[in-house]
Amino acid sequence: MHLLDPAPFGRVLPAMVTPMESDGSVDYEAARKLAKRLVADGADGLVVNGTTGESPVTHMEEKVELVKAVKEVVDVPVISGAGSNDTIHTVRMTEMTQEAGADAVLIVAPYYSRPSQEGIFEHYRAVDEATDKPILIYDVPGRTGVHIQLETYRRLAELPHVKAVKDATGDIAGAVRKRMETGLTWYSGDDGLFLPFLSVGAVGVISVIAHVAAAPMRRLADAFDAGDIHEAQRLAVRLAPLVQALNGNGFQAVMAKAALKVEGELDDTTMRLPNVGPGDAELERAENGMRAAGLL
Repeated sequence: MHLLDPAPFGRVLPAMVTPMESDGSVDYEAARKLAKRLVADGADGLVVNGTTGESPVTHMEEKVELVKAVKEVVDVPVISGAGSNDTIHTVRMTEMTQEAGADAVLIVAPYYSRPSQEGIFEHYRAVDEATDKPILIYDVPGRTGVHIQLETYRRLAELPHVKAVKDATGDIAGAVRKRMETGLTWYSGDDGLFLPFLSVGAVGVISVIAHVAAAPMRRLADAFDAGDIHEAQRLAVRLAPLVQALNGNGFQAVMAKAALKVEGELDDTTMRLPNVGPGDAELERAENGMRAAGLL
């Protein structure tokens, strides 16, 4: 018996941090090492150049080189963030990361400008025309300031390359109808809603805590898939303190690097402004969450 639909991009996908040297330059060797370790721990897909990867402050050539570096060392799907609130720039990033070897692109709804639903649709249509790889819609109204409406989802699903959604709306009831009426593959974009989203038809999660918890998250998905709901619930409860520790203050990129530092997987936690790398308080918060989740 299998309760879950196939997951074309993986079930547990860390939204990977971008390791940096102390001078703020991208550390591609550390990125290769981290990508290999995440896959060894149970990740079966990776997202690079996302918000947790500090995409607002990395540049085109760095995004391209990061895709190449990670693709060199893993044999799981590598999805690259390529979104912006500038459609022309988004198209160019899509073209470049696709050429670099990305297996799919994650396109955030255009933020800050707060376009109309027609503007959102045209933004994605421009990207669709520029790629031959799958597109994942990233719906995160808390960061973008825009809500993608059901009718827009219906139209987006008709575009030939739009295949999946990273849903960070927190709206589980809305996800049921959107998924059923579009046929798109659904991913939870919230660690704390991983199990509830699986229960309404999602196939996996694009995750912050998977930097240090890929193995138990994979076991959670496997337990649900096998119909062992009680075991899936037990694992969700076990991971709850880590979810709160890394996501609760809203600084996911900072806290992901803090957790990797505590684990001993990341020597340097330098970040580019306006993010400030984790200090003692963030490291303690990460360590406490990891201990409470039984990971230390």
